[in-house]
Amino acid sequence: MSQTIFLTGVTGFIAKRIALDLLEAGHTVTGSLRSMARAAEVQDAIRPHLTDPGALDRLSFTELDLTRDDGWPEALTGHDVLMHTASPFPMAQPKNEDDVIRPAVDGTLRALKAAHAAGVTRVILTSSVVAIEANDKPNPKTPADWTDVTHPKANAYYKSKTLAERAAWDFVEETPVMKLTTINPALVLGAPLDGNYGTSLSLIERVMGGKDPALPDLGFGAVDVADISAMHIAAMDRPEAIGNRYIGSAGSITMPEIAKHLKAKYPDRKIATATAPKFLLRVMSLFDPSIKSVLPGIGNTPEFDASATERDLGLTFTPVNTAIDRAAAAIA
Repeated sequence: MSQTIFLTGVTGFIAKRIALDLLEAGHTVTGSLRSMARAAEVQDAIRPHLTDPGALDRLSFTELDLTRDDGWPEALTGHDVLMHTASPFPMAQPKNEDDVIRPAVDGTLRALKAAHAAGVTRVILTSSVVAIEANDKPNPKTPADWTDVTHPKANAYYKSKTLAERAAWDFVEETPVMKLTTINPALVLGAPLDGNYGTSLSLIERVMGGKDPALPDLGFGAVDVADISAMHIAAMDRPEAIGNRYIGSAGSITMPEIAKHLKAKYPDRKIATATAPKFLLRVMSLFDPSIKSVLPGIGNTPEFDASATERDLGLTFTPVNTAIDRAAAAIA
């Protein structure tokens, strides 16, 4: 059954793919963006990938700001589902944590309250595994786990995603008519629809660019953007997904392992594959705040149990190396 979906942050790497897949499935999509000047960019990104180019007629846009109330309830009126993907994703950690935390938390609550006011009760929220992994519980991390915001690994981004998702679940508990599912992706790789993918593939760009003589022993889960899009749509279509969190991770990998895989694929590129000693990273962190923020995670690769995703949402994840190859091909 076709539905009308309100998709926030439609210019994002994940959201563009969700918009494409929703249109392909016959749904109608309203995408929110901060400036209508980017509407043509989204249309141009999606158009070449549509089986029926006429499906683009079912995509419209509205200009909204996550930090302001103006227009939110009116924009959501008449929709069946809210998919809230918009959230700050900094490449470097800010001097003031609230610069990332407040827009994430306040923006999530603003979208949920507007949905409630407009009579939209079904919500799919894009969270992250960073709202799950920063704790001292053993691997694998599960959907029942939560990041401890006082944990050394919990930088401003971890806190923003954790507190925003907590706020969403608290709101739903206080407003039982709302039906929430959260999607918690690991590092999202895969093929972008166009060249405007922001910081999403910056790690692959950094490795491919050979900027570093050695790479930190930093590990994370990884997943293809196509699978994350499929998770959002499957969760929307399956009532049993209501009230649950779903991890999006095809497996875990370290930066040196990514580099070795890409070096084999692109032998002519100056891709560093050596592992940087931790003492050297500590020294470098004195001059580079982005390194300082990852030090607590060095040498400790989180692993995730995504079996509930495969069971409840009927998905089989794309292999991690395939997602890496797709991302690298877009950058190369």
